[in-house]
Amino acid sequence: MTDNEEALVLLIEDEAQIRRFLRAALGAHGYRLVESTTGEDGLVQAATRLPDLVIVDLGLPDLDGVDVIRKLREWASVPIIVLSARGQERDKITALDAGADDYVSKPFGVGELLARMRVALRHASSAKEPDQPTFTVGDLKVDLAHRKVFTGDKEVHLTPIEFKLLTTLVRYAGKVLTHRQLLKEVWGPPYADQAHYLRVYMAQLRRKLEADPARPRYFLTEPGVGYRLASE
Repeated sequence: MTDNEEALVLLIEDEAQIRRFLRAALGAHGYRLVESTTGEDGLVQAATRLPDLVIVDLGLPDLDGVDVIRKLREWASVPIIVLSARGQERDKITALDAGADDYVSKPFGVGELLARMRVALRHASSAKEPDQPTFTVGDLKVDLAHRKVFTGDKEVHLTPIEFKLLTTLVRYAGKVLTHRQLLKEVWGPPYADQAHYLRVYMAQLRRKLEADPARPRYFLTEPGVGYRLASE
């Protein structure tokens, strides 16, 4: 018995030969495998199956693999290993900056891939709790995997920036985030001092998602410091 026994791996890869090869190799080492041939299906499988590890190709027929990584990282901390023929350093940096944990270039040896998978799973094993594709507090429900937000039974439309701000707060629910942290995460480092951006968008989130925006139940202000999303 190894520490990866029965670990569930999601493989997002459109090349049939690679899928067949990995199906045999991973199965022989005690892994269970779920396969997707497109980025969109891979995101659905990630949300419904909650794999222990994701292996993703960058050259998918619908989405770029980097976009798949970014979308996964909006809600999931699952280890992600990129498997790709793109061997340029800039491609590796882009994938890692998007949230991948490791990068294996094609052609690859199965021994190297298995070793990197073991490392990624060991790092992930210290995680305190599993990823939850849906965050709920009170009447507020955020379906992170499907990018939908509800208050009670009513779906609420958010702009892309509003949704990004909300998902950042959800990721750190219960913790205080400084103005600078939120600005850097949502708008990027050049906007770290543009506090008025944050005030405007936080007001919009409260207007759309709070029963009484003047007395927020979910989006709490920490005076002089930042904001906190209530977690209970």
